[in-house]
Amino acid sequence: DTSQFACDSLRWYWNRIGKQCYPQAEAMLLLLDCGGSNAASKYLFKHGLQSVADNTGMTIQVAHYPSYCSKYNPIERRFFPHLSRVCTGLLFDTLQTVVDLMRTATTSTGLQTTVNVIRRIYETGKTATTALKDHIRATTRFAQFLPKWNYTFTPNAGQ
Repeated sequence: DTSQFACDSLRWYWNRIGKQCYPQAEAMLLLLDCGGSNAASKYLFKHGLQSVADNTGMTIQVAHYPSYCSKYNPIERRFFPHLSRVCTGLLFDTLQTVVDLMRTATTSTGLQTTVNVIRRIYETGKTATTALKDHIRATTRFAQFLPKWNYTFTPNAGQ
């Protein structure tokens, strides 16, 4: 659970699925909880999102749910129970077992999982330098309403 993994996953999704499903899109909105690798306080996550914006040419708007309110996130509320259901009582003995289980999760309305394994080792325990924090504060567009939880990244020209 690292910020780099979260950003790599978003980049993979956009390049493999998102831009084919939404070819006219110029921006994306991320609804995120406030914990883990994608927390509102994680400068490395913000740095990674700026990189995704630069790589994809997409504006990325972020809206965080307040702490302990992720139950209002429609993905968490409507889809995660189905992931739990297919995994209940089973032993995760191999990566392939987990992938196969995740691929079987569906809802009665037709929502299905997309599973991709990123075969990379991510370094944990990384921290942002003061210079990186200052740069992010200067280049990120923070919303007027709840700026700690709502901000936007615009792609840098020439990236």
